[in-house]
Amino acid sequence: MMEYHVPVMLGECLEGLNIDPKGVYVDVTFGGGGHSKAILEKLDGGRLLAFDQDDDARENAQEITDKQFTFVSANFRHLKKYLRVHGVRKVDGILADLGISSHQIDEPSRGFSTRFDGELDMRMNPKGGRSAKEVLNTYSVEELHKIFGMYGEVKNAKTVAQAIDMARINKPIESIEELKAILMPLAPKHREFKYFAQVFQAIRIEVNEELAVLEEFLEQVPEVLNDNGRLVVMSYHSLEDRMVKNFIRGGHVDGRIEKDFYGNVLKPLAAVSRKPIVANEEELQRNPRARSAKLRIAEKPEN
Repeated sequence: MMEYHVPVMLGECLEGLNIDPKGVYVDVTFGGGGHSKAILEKLDGGRLLAFDQDDDARENAQEITDKQFTFVSANFRHLKKYLRVHGVRKVDGILADLGISSHQIDEPSRGFSTRFDGELDMRMNPKGGRSAKEVLNTYSVEELHKIFGMYGEVKNAKTVAQAIDMARINKPIESIEELKAILMPLAPKHREFKYFAQVFQAIRIEVNEELAVLEEFLEQVPEVLNDNGRLVVMSYHSLEDRMVKNFIRGGHVDGRIEKDFYGNVLKPLAAVSRKPIVANEEELQRNPRARSAKLRIAEKPEN
């Protein structure tokens, strides 16, 4: 399972959770199970529930025989609902390792990576929802312009949208190589790979509704955390990190701040680390994908 996805900042995540051996914890992004296995090693009489909607992750979870472990085959936007299904109302810690796993990136058939050719899918749950292919072939130029600009922070987002629109008149865009061929003339010289990654990120976020999922998840966290319970979130791009930072700072992902009569900021969580934690040099050497990771830790204060 560790080969499926090398857990990023594993030690820092475990420290951030401040694990009580008899506590109840949730890993909302099970993936290859690296973080979950490490949490289970610290439990003695406690409980861990792990969420993932990916079939591969469910197969990985079957390897874990620990009675303290429960796998939930669902998207973590349904956190509260599925905790209640499994008889849990409050937990002591929640871990979220956002983004896609190394395995998903390296599997050509999933369509996440620009390094391989394959069908443009990009669904984290391949059984449901619209694929990348559907987004590219059915969205209007205006909708494509919006997602490339907002989710990929692509400088020439409108030009990309128009180029896709022109290309799909002749035939549907179905493969990674077909999309890259459209993007190549528009990419900045010597920065093609980064440019492709930005466009692919935008499509992936749209396909999986990643920012909406994150917002729905964060809004449920204060309700399910016990007093002094911890939230540990690892993000891999600025859009997600900004949402997490804003939520911890003021209880709203858009950065709104509300104050009480005395001018105190109304917020359900308190930051444990003022700045995001990043991987050390030794880990970066071992796992280059940790380079963009930012870890934020918050705690629910006692009432």
